[in-house]
Amino acid sequence: MASSHRVRLAAGIMLLLAGCSDTSRTVIESSGTIEGTDITLAAEVAGKVREVRVSEGSRVRAGDTLVLIDDTEYRLQLLQAEANLASFESAYRLALDGSRAEDILQAEAAYRTAETDFTRMKELIATESVTQKQYDDAYARFVTAEQAYRKLKRGLRPEEINGARVRRDLAAAQRDLLRKKLRDCALTAPTVGTVTLRGVEPGEFVGVGQRVLRLTYLDRVKLTIYVNEVDVGRITLGQGASVTIDAFGEGKEFAGRVTYVSPTAEFTPKNVQTREERSKLVFGVKIEVENPDGYLKPGLPADARIMTGGGQ
Repeated sequence: MASSHRVRLAAGIMLLLAGCSDTSRTVIESSGTIEGTDITLAAEVAGKVREVRVSEGSRVRAGDTLVLIDDTEYRLQLLQAEANLASFESAYRLALDGSRAEDILQAEAAYRTAETDFTRMKELIATESVTQKQYDDAYARFVTAEQAYRKLKRGLRPEEINGARVRRDLAAAQRDLLRKKLRDCALTAPTVGTVTLRGVEPGEFVGVGQRVLRLTYLDRVKLTIYVNEVDVGRITLGQGASVTIDAFGEGKEFAGRVTYVSPTAEFTPKNVQTREERSKLVFGVKIEVENPDGYLKPGLPADARIMTGGGQ
């Protein structure tokens, strides 16, 4: 069948090129191959595959869960991130609200006690009743207590409050990232389609970006044909077309419409058999064909007829 299709494709293109001077024709005919829309699904997180819920040939709907990756490690990391966020949130609220009155009173009491001890040490050091180390220790306690009291009474500086807010926001971002990783452990179908490749099995380890499945959207397929420079000027977007395939004979037609006309010329594809025709410049035209029953399979050779002029 592949050989007969190449001959038919060559003949179709020869017919089109031979008709370059005939602009009165109302039908443009050419051949091509049915194409589906492939969507490759890749892992977004690394881990061991726990479950694969589909096989090749399975029909799936948008949102269906297809593959599950073990999420135990990500759940534990999320618990840690949530605990960190709670801690940083408390610190930020404390920085924002300022010190409590009882904390200030307690710090002031410690400061006054240290001040009294240091005053007594100054008197005793003069009479050599205490050692230099005892004096230095009393002075250090006094300075530390005074700084703590002054800081609580004054409150945090704006940059300290901002630093607490930044640490809180970073912790929140880390939590959100881990929540996303947990969601990504369940690979879901982005659209309706048919599984045409199952690339992993349960127990395998997958890395980020590794291909897991391939879905092919078959409810609407495409057919690419090639026309010469004369005919391309008579084709417009949205133009109707009829498509037939060998498997159903000429009596079975599928309705389609033109969705793309190449703005630049290219050489005829290499699968055309004659060297002469391969050297001709043509324009690619894509036809979209509704395929709700799935009769049209990717790779099937197909013939297209585009009605132009009065034949539309």
